[in-house]
Amino acid sequence: MSDNDLTSESLLKDFLGGDFDFEDTSSFKTNDEDVPGGAGDDEFDQLLRDFIFSENHTDEEDSVDITNMSAVVAAAKKEEELKSQSDEEFIDNLREQERNLFDAYLNFKSAIKAMAQEHNIKLPKFALNAKVLYPKYKPRMAQEIAADTLMGWDVMLQAHPTRISSIDPTATDEQLLDFAEKTTDDNLQLAMISYVEILIEIEGCEIDYEKRRLRAKKKKIEKEIMEEHQKRAERAQKYIVKIREKKFPIDAERLVKNFFKTSKKDAENAYKALTTNPATFAPIDFGKIKPRFFGFIKVTPQDGIRINKKLGEFLKKLRV
Repeated sequence: MSDNDLTSESLLKDFLGGDFDFEDTSSFKTNDEDVPGGAGDDEFDQLLRDFIFSENHTDEEDSVDITNMSAVVAAAKKEEELKSQSDEEFIDNLREQERNLFDAYLNFKSAIKAMAQEHNIKLPKFALNAKVLYPKYKPRMAQEIAADTLMGWDVMLQAHPTRISSIDPTATDEQLLDFAEKTTDDNLQLAMISYVEILIEIEGCEIDYEKRRLRAKKKKIEKEIMEEHQKRAERAQKYIVKIREKKFPIDAERLVKNFFKTSKKDAENAYKALTTNPATFAPIDFGKIKPRFFGFIKVTPQDGIRINKKLGEFLKKLRV
């Protein structure tokens, strides 16, 4: 259904509806603390301001200007160049967090390789490489690392069955490091220390990933807030334009904004007030009411009541 097919009532029913006592307007305050643009803060508008602030203070590593085509092309070209590098050359492209993890992994891999050669054990085929960790760590990578370290532990068990069997399966990092400190085999010591470092670095990467995930989620919500604000502003502007076109002696912008502000607190009665007593949200400007009969009949309060009723009927039938 298009906007043109909707009456003001159907459009505003999202916010409004129900009965309203024409005489009772005490529940609708229009002081500056209760209306948009006044001293009081609108929670929605505060969220919007927070969003704009965050957009102007985006983390540099997470910002991408997709409107800058030269920057996009340059980034794509760099990506292709990186793919052509060897794994050893590619390591320098990793962030510090991922670099520390990969260094620990390489030390573990090196120790297992030396151990396998020393004890004539078939070297397992490790899968992880630096490019997998680029540009940032993702939780699924922990599975690959776990598979590789498990194969490494199998080599350690074959090379040092008695020593490895003495380790408590539930040993803490501190206990594993204590075991490494006491062992006399250099390769086993390096493998054990590197394994603990891998665990520590993975935890750091997981924490960093979770922060990025929450930040992305927050930005998504803020974007939705921005879009909703824009829709609300456009909808309000349509009403303002229509009211101004009829030249009603009233501040159309104040009327509409106060209405939407109040409707968030009491949608049902706000709609009834809008269509029966719109002056609730903005006073009739008597200075703009033209005297009747060529100025011989002065403007009276009854003229304000008449215009107020006419405006309410107009708003009830309004199509935007």
